[in-house]
Amino acid sequence: MFEALGNKLQDILDRIGRESKLTGEQVKSAMREIRMALLEADVNFTVAKDFVAKVSEKAVGQEVAGSLTAGQTVVKLVHEELIETLGGEAKQPTLKNDGNLWFMVGLQGAGKTTSAGKLAAFYKSKGRRVLLVAADTQRPAARDQLEVLAKQVGVPVLKVQDGETPQETRRRLDEYLKTDYRDLVIVDTAGRLQIDEALMDQLADLQAELQPTETLLVVDAMTGQEALNVARVFDERVHLSGLIITKMDGDARGGAALSARSVTGKPIYFAGTSEKLTGLEPFYPDRVAGRILGMGDVLGLIERAQQADLKAMEVKKPGDFDLEDLLIQLRQIRKMGPLGDLLKLIPGMSRALPEGFSVDEKQIGRIDAMISSMTLQERRNPKIIDGRRRKRIAAGSGTSVQEINRLLKMHEQMKEMMKLLQRLSGPGSKGMKPPKMPPLPPQMKR
Repeated sequence: MFEALGNKLQDILDRIGRESKLTGEQVKSAMREIRMALLEADVNFTVAKDFVAKVSEKAVGQEVAGSLTAGQTVVKLVHEELIETLGGEAKQPTLKNDGNLWFMVGLQGAGKTTSAGKLAAFYKSKGRRVLLVAADTQRPAARDQLEVLAKQVGVPVLKVQDGETPQETRRRLDEYLKTDYRDLVIVDTAGRLQIDEALMDQLADLQAELQPTETLLVVDAMTGQEALNVARVFDERVHLSGLIITKMDGDARGGAALSARSVTGKPIYFAGTSEKLTGLEPFYPDRVAGRILGMGDVLGLIERAQQADLKAMEVKKPGDFDLEDLLIQLRQIRKMGPLGDLLKLIPGMSRALPEGFSVDEKQIGRIDAMISSMTLQERRNPKIIDGRRRKRIAAGSGTSVQEINRLLKMHEQMKEMMKLLQRLSGPGSKGMKPPKMPPLPPQMKR
């Protein structure tokens, strides 16, 4: 989502980052470019203006710290201000030992019901006993959708009936909790097509009766600045405690998410990163700022590995790295999410990759199919794969002999690279040139 903005900011900062000394005119010019980049990314005008003013004020007369050049100091100031604009220190909803009731509000189509399911999955994995309440009686099949999500997560759901009063909903909820203890109740309310006074009154009445401990507004990142106006109106009527930004994996320009904290004064708790139930991540301003500026997110990468429960492979000599090992590693990495997204979490990788580069996840599945079509003996000793075997493997995996040839060649290159890396890390390696990465097979690139 922030790719276009990130590329522009990185280009601007790259130009000044190499300067040992910066004149006032250079700083002024860079700040003007940054302001334009923010506005083009649909960042709120006031937020963009304040951002540039604060960085400029700190940059003037800034003492260069340690080994940093003047240009690098400006980069550091932009990074710090970006973190502050996104919310500073990461915040999460308040969770007590008991009596937690969260109210989900937002416009129709923002992803509110899906986000309720994702929250249930997220907190169930942390040991919470979650109950979902389907209180959206306006949208057809909304309650059924939440019921389907609840079954996938493995949590119960309480459906609000048509025409049910807030008092009746409160009574039924209390009765349910007496027989089935739950320490986190998430209420999915009816979405609005627009700010409708009658529907807002109903929402306020239900909130007053249920007395939620958190009121979360679900904001669609694709709606841009209009989402911020919506947030203001919701806050006036139901007093929001935090935000969930959805569709962060989309092609929105990112300005609404960047402006949300400053304009509403409410922290962003979570970001929706995919349609999957696992596609919800706590929002960390410092990590998002790092991604925007091409600094990566190593902690995010580590957390994905932990969530995927990756098992360490048996350590082998580089020359013993066979296709069976490659298949195991490939499947473990895929548990962490799309490979293209993982690459962007590695510091500097977003800038190192060629423009327009992306990984075709379907083709990675084809590599899995090719290796899976081999016998265990062939995987462990690829040298025995002759022409006849290649034809059989291609037929079994629905690929071509040419693709099998490319896979075997890539595997050999990987083995050679691993051997060289071992020599580089061993004694007497000083002065040796690092190896070049073997090229990906053409079918993996778009």
